[in-house]
Amino acid sequence: MAVPPRVPIDPANRMTDSATAQRTVDVTRTYLRMLRATALKPVEIADPRLTFGRIEECDVARARAFYRSIGDRWHWHDRNRWSDAEYTNYLARPGLSLWVLRFGDDDAGYVEIERHGDGSVEIALFGLMSRYFGRGFGKHLLTCAVRAAWSMGPHTVWLHTCTLDSPHALPNYLKRGFVAYREERYTTTLA
Repeated sequence: MAVPPRVPIDPANRMTDSATAQRTVDVTRTYLRMLRATALKPVEIADPRLTFGRIEECDVARARAFYRSIGDRWHWHDRNRWSDAEYTNYLARPGLSLWVLRFGDDDAGYVEIERHGDGSVEIALFGLMSRYFGRGFGKHLLTCAVRAAWSMGPHTVWLHTCTLDSPHALPNYLKRGFVAYREERYTTTLA
């Protein structure tokens, strides 16, 4: 899977410094899918300042900024070790598309959508900038992402989340029409 586990630092979901002691946690990852486009239960915000669109050419610096700005809160760190060449190769993969939710001139959210060889499309990375939490943007962003995924003509749109993610993630996915179809459990060590 392209998405690393997402880990809240503390109950208030605040970031901490790198001196935090390591801890081991049990995680449940849930896979969800949507088998037809009509299953989507959209939520849209009617605000002309809110736009969603594909990033035609995303350079490594911008991709890293999205990954860190959204993912640091959830301990997305795998890509932080990638060289520029590794990141460039990842971004150039056939079937991968990058999308951004903007509020006026500001980036509010980011999505990576990947078409797989089996005819499915995965919403592989999904997240909001923390300054936009609590405004309904996650529901709107997911609606836009699902529509973009279905526009690629798949037989299934799928994603996964885990218990280390925002407590709003799984409920949002279920309320938008995704259905859980598989769970896996694992243990990870967090720094």
